[in-house]
This record gives sequence, structure tokens and C-alpha cells, in this order.
Amino acid sequence: MEDVARLFVAVPLTDDARAAMAARVREAAPGGLPGRVVRPPNWHLTLRFLGDVAPADADRLAASLDAAALGAPFAVRWAGLGAFPRAARATVLWVGADRGAAELEALAAAVEDACGDAGFPPEDRPFRAHLTLARIRPPADVRALIEAAGEVRVPMPVDRVVVYRSHLGRGGARYEEVEVVPLG
Repeated sequence: MEDVARLFVAVPLTDDARAAMAARVREAAPGGLPGRVVRPPNWHLTLRFLGDVAPADADRLAASLDAAALGAPFAVRWAGLGAFPRAARATVLWVGADRGAAELEALAAAVEDACGDAGFPPEDRPFRAHLTLARIRPPADVRALIEAAGEVRVPMPVDRVVVYRSHLGRGGARYEEVEVVPLG
């Protein structure tokens, strides 16, 4: 049997953006975030989750991404906190982008096309540019936290996408870079 890997395609955070965002989150929530918190080293913006992928399919994905027109590098600015499905009954706490959001959507669409060209079925949910900070079970009201956080205002260049392998286990997930595809 082939050795499958749990893969996703994402925009990594720069070290500067990660440090600035972590500091702003600590300021907004000095007592910590609710729920199961995603550790800052694991922060990324997922463009496409693929799940368990066989090695031959992973090779096709890498070739398709390398050949794709992913666009030129651009800048984003991480803005404020938000929640899915809504702040009054949140199950996910996230940070969104106020600058570069259209470029992120275009990049996600190009990655989706490349995934389709590699033989993966289409994503069943629309893309929403966000960086997950915490998963909250049971749902909680995070309106006060979102209000207290205000604007995050962390700028960051986007110059590549990364195919990550997710290693699940005790202590949370660990992500390994499998393929790096520069923009431009």
C-alpha cells in the first residue's frame, strides 16, 4: 500500500508578521484565547486542503502548481479578528485581511485550478481568506474579544505558496514543507 500524506496548500506567514500578530493577540487577550489555540508556529493561510494524498497524486500536484499562473507577489495586511459562523456563537476565531484580500482570492482560485488539473475534485466550500487562531468547542460568544482586539494591522508580503504535510499527533499538528512554489 502506498504511503499517503495529509496535504494542504497555504500561504506561510513571514517571521516578522507572525511575531507582530502574536504580540497583538497577546495584547487583546492577555488571559489567552478561548478554545483550542493554534500555536503561532503553525499559523498559515490555507488556500486548499487536500486530505490524504498518494505519492503519485502529490507529484502531479507539485507539477501542476509549478506550471500554474499563480500571479505576481503582492502584499496583504492582516486586519481584525472575526469568527465563524458568527461572533455570538463562534466555533472558529480568526484574523482576516483588509488589504490584498482580492489578490488572495485570485491566488486561491489559481491554486484550485491547479488542483483540478492535477485530478483533485473541486473544493465544496467557497474560499474565505482567514488565519485561524483558535477552534472553540462548545461555541462561545467572542464579541467582546473581537471588539477589544480592534485592528491588528500587520503587513506581510506574499511571494510563494507552500504544499504542507500535516503530521497529527499528541501535542497538536506539526507541518512539514513538501513543495515551495514562488509567485511571479
